[in-house]
Amino acid sequence: LNYIGRMVGERELALDFTQEVFIRTYSSLHSYQPQYKFSTWLFKIASNYIIDFWRKKKIDAFSLDQKQKWKNDYLPLQVPDEEPSIVKNFEISELKKKIEGVLEKIPPSLREVFVWRHINDFTYEEIAEIKGLPTGTVKNRVFQAKEMIRRFLELKT
Repeated sequence: LNYIGRMVGERELALDFTQEVFIRTYSSLHSYQPQYKFSTWLFKIASNYIIDFWRKKKIDAFSLDQKQKWKNDYLPLQVPDEEPSIVKNFEISELKKKIEGVLEKIPPSLREVFVWRHINDFTYEEIAEIKGLPTGTVKNRVFQAKEMIRRFLELKT
């Protein structure tokens, strides 16, 4: 329910979806393969159900340039700027420089997975496949790398 609730945003809809997912799960039990985790299979069913819902739901398109009616008056649609501010960009840039300076201090096995995950945007699964390691090991190494970097950064300040 928590996962579905976060995906659809409405409690009543999430309750309906949860019920439907459990009905689908029950009616598909014959296709469950025990060598895989049940929770993974259940989340896949829920995910597919939500994807189907969003595909079927029609979203009306409108022009951002078109003026929108509001209380008998027409106003241009204003969309907030999602770009970070100059100050925020500077702070991010400075943090990146500090992290790059600290990366050399952590063990190569941790540095490698950290760079792949957070600089090159590889998924944990992609890294695991490349390294020939279990996904859990990769996640653990990335966590260890983050903790070491955090500690080194705290010492610098």
